[in-house]
Amino acid sequence: MAETAVSIVKRLAPALSVGVLSANLMRLADDVATLAGCGVGLLHFDVMDGRAAPMLTVGPPFIKAVKTTLLKDVHLIIEEPYAAIPDYVAAGADIVTIHVEGCRHPRAALELIGRSVNVNDPQRGILRGIAINPGTPVAAIAPLLDLIDLAVLVAVNPGFSGQKFAPSTAARFAELKALISGSGREILAGIDGGVAHENIEAIAALAPDYVVSGSALFSGGDIPAAVTKFHRILAAQAL
Repeated sequence: MAETAVSIVKRLAPALSVGVLSANLMRLADDVATLAGCGVGLLHFDVMDGRAAPMLTVGPPFIKAVKTTLLKDVHLIIEEPYAAIPDYVAAGADIVTIHVEGCRHPRAALELIGRSVNVNDPQRGILRGIAINPGTPVAAIAPLLDLIDLAVLVAVNPGFSGQKFAPSTAARFAELKALISGSGREILAGIDGGVAHENIEAIAALAPDYVVSGSALFSGGDIPAAVTKFHRILAAQAL
């Protein structure tokens, strides 16, 4: 029986999802192959529309063009994503995360993701995620817990450069885990934004199931060494 997207991420937990936009886009295929070779299971695509965040990034054609066996982890930092979800599913998304701040009808968007068919493998399904910006109360996702597989605290304001990891994230993450525990559901809890070499140990100590990092893994010039370090630190805290 084929693994589902949810079961794959749970198996990889604490899973490291690598921000592909921080790679060398002129040699993207090589960088993606390098990531696969050192045990990365998820490629993270930050999709921004210039409205929900002050930056315009990539869309479905770019995501579809990336050839990989890794899970395509699509983070929609866009306003009213409902109409766009089918295009990202068609582009090969295995994970679709929307922002609670960007939807008037988040339940409808999550239900749409849940009934979508994964084009990579119809048996795999699509993991449903919800993301929360630093200024949004964690409790805002409480009405959605029955529909999600992953809840992600974003530790910076998406699309603004030069930011540091928000100090409030640790307390907010504890609140998130308590909220999930109270739901009685097996929901993955993750952290995205500002994850760097200098704070990966502190982040790992929070025991996340899922961590997103981009520039920290590419900027040093030795991708396998950086990935190995992050995997080692995350796995040590999971023991």
